[in-house]
Amino acid sequence: MAIGKNKNATKASRKGGKKKVADPFSKKDWYDIKAPANFEVRNVGRTLVTRTTGTKIASDALKGRVFEVSLGDLNKHDDEDSHRKFRFICEDVQGRHCLTNFHGMDMTTDRLRMLIKKWQTLIEAQADIRTSDGYLLRVFCIGFTMKMRGQIRKTAYAQHTQV
Repeated sequence: MAIGKNKNATKASRKGGKKKVADPFSKKDWYDIKAPANFEVRNVGRTLVTRTTGTKIASDALKGRVFEVSLGDLNKHDDEDSHRKFRFICEDVQGRHCLTNFHGMDMTTDRLRMLIKKWQTLIEAQADIRTSDGYLLRVFCIGFTMKMRGQIRKTAYAQHTQV
């Protein structure tokens, strides 16, 4: 090897040499999530999306995203309903705001587990409902039997014909 030649400089220029590590968050933007107007709190949170580059548009990547928010966060004063979770779907992007629409409602698993007890009957039902403005809602209902006041028997089961 010749004197004064840098051996490491030639290795780095070859294929498969060390690449610069780019921070993936430097190519992303934050967008505010806005809940529908019928809730007290409109600003729900923020979401991250990759910036518009070439044919990939950031607003198209946001449309269709589903966000899950507790009802306690949507109401200013009521934390008792925090076991109800609402799902919102992003339908439009205006500037840095994602405008959402109702997509579903659910209960937290710990609340559902708390409701189910021994010695009673669990009754479940579902129905598909078409609203006047054209939306289709699938409603699930859950109910339980309970002891009557002064009942001595341990169980409070419903008969099959009653369910």
